[in-house]
Amino acid sequence: MKKIIFLISLLLILHNFYGQKIIRDSIKLIQLSGVVVASDSLEQLPFTSIFDLGSRRGTVADYYGYFSLVVFPGDTLLFSYYGYKTSSFIVPDTLKENRYSIIHMMEKDTINLPMVTVYPWPSKEDFARYFVEMKPYDDALRRAQKQLSGENLAFIAAKLSTDPSLSYAWQQNQRLTQLYTQGQMPVNNLLNPYSWATFIDSWRKGELGRK
Repeated sequence: MKKIIFLISLLLILHNFYGQKIIRDSIKLIQLSGVVVASDSLEQLPFTSIFDLGSRRGTVADYYGYFSLVVFPGDTLLFSYYGYKTSSFIVPDTLKENRYSIIHMMEKDTINLPMVTVYPWPSKEDFARYFVEMKPYDDALRRAQKQLSGENLAFIAAKLSTDPSLSYAWQQNQRLTQLYTQGQMPVNNLLNPYSWATFIDSWRKGELGRK
């Protein structure tokens, strides 16, 4: 008895499967082609996925959004593209020709998120502490002026080693002075009348006092 029930069930399953296949194969095939575009800008959507729910087959559009596949009348096609809502298209069952072209439009899948305000401090306590300890005049310009002050430049110059060019110039001046005074007493500015005249003129003008 169990064998008979099993055989009857198997025959019914095979009848339904092959019967639908024969009916489906007897229906004419349709070459469906088209272009997938965005609904707001009519821009082609390249590499859109198209899936036929009836035949369980699909295809992918090319770089220009063009696609082409064989379908049956009444089949449902699903179009999916990243950033756009998945949409469907039902092949009309009243077509008289075996070719059909469409322009399928897809809508953007936009998600509106609540407004987010980004603060440079992780908490209100950190903001209050920073506000109290803030130096309002310690901007980039003032820091640069402080770094270029005479004291800082003199301190940096004292830390630097002697420049080779300056050492060479000083050595050359000493050598030229020796050649100029060779065979006589070295020049002493205390006995130089021009140096004394320059000193007295600067003293009268008050330049020495200003320094």
